[in-house]
Amino acid sequence: MTKTAWLFPGQGSQHPEMMADLLTAYPPAKKRCEEAAAILGWSVPDCCAGRIGNLHQTLYTQPSLFVLESLLVDALKERGAKADFVAGHSLGEYAALYAAEVFDFETGLKLVQRRAELMDAAGGGKMVALLGFDREQLQGAIASTPHVVLANDNHPEQVVISGLPQAVDALLGKINVKRAVPLNVSGAFHSPFMAEAAATFATLLDECTFQEAIFPVLNNVDPQPTRDAAVIKARLQSQMTGAVRWVETCHALAAAGVSQALEIGPGNVLAGLVKRTTPEIAVTSVATIASLESLG
Repeated sequence: MTKTAWLFPGQGSQHPEMMADLLTAYPPAKKRCEEAAAILGWSVPDCCAGRIGNLHQTLYTQPSLFVLESLLVDALKERGAKADFVAGHSLGEYAALYAAEVFDFETGLKLVQRRAELMDAAGGGKMVALLGFDREQLQGAIASTPHVVLANDNHPEQVVISGLPQAVDALLGKINVKRAVPLNVSGAFHSPFMAEAAATFATLLDECTFQEAIFPVLNNVDPQPTRDAAVIKARLQSQMTGAVRWVETCHALAAAGVSQALEIGPGNVLAGLVKRTTPEIAVTSVATIASLESLG
């Protein structure tokens, strides 16, 4: 029997046209966006259209992606679709938990909004994506360089490091890398330097009730499938300071017998990461109602 994973992309996948199809082809989208505006204080469609805010600023990006991905989940479920496993990359993990019915839309959006506010306000850090490197050399450099960590392990030849600016620069001087691309972020995300923000966020997280997942979830900080609500919440509490272990997530899905996946959200970033890590898993993009209907 074919096993399927639903995968949800995070920050960086957004683009201005990402809501257009849903707003015209999926009637519940308008009501969902109105519900979101009442929580956020601003309109996701207006943000995408450039009328308010900045879609590429963390404060606006994360809630916008969550709203979009939640709508795609609803549209899939209306058609009777089910997943054997769910996982999300960083922010995408919240959409995965919504898909698994760990929390409802309102709870998820409030968590994402607060997370975005805290991350947007973070400062004093630096993140750099590395492409083409010797992993053993990199691991040694990280071990010998204080105040820098591996933040995202995306695929065997692409990672993101995070930490204090001077520490990140010092590490780059120790390794050979084909490309080093600084990320346009305000802080050292997915590192211990987010501890203060994570502690503040934990207060809100503690107040939320999590339900047992209807689909097994692979969390970023511990990509072993679980349905247990308490385990999922504990892992989510560590996500802001912990690494996104996407390579391990892909291997865990393959080991569980997953042979196909849906990337539910804009773009095809995760499809590329999965292809480079576990090419035996075929990934199909579901970014619009039209792409969803083409699944058959």
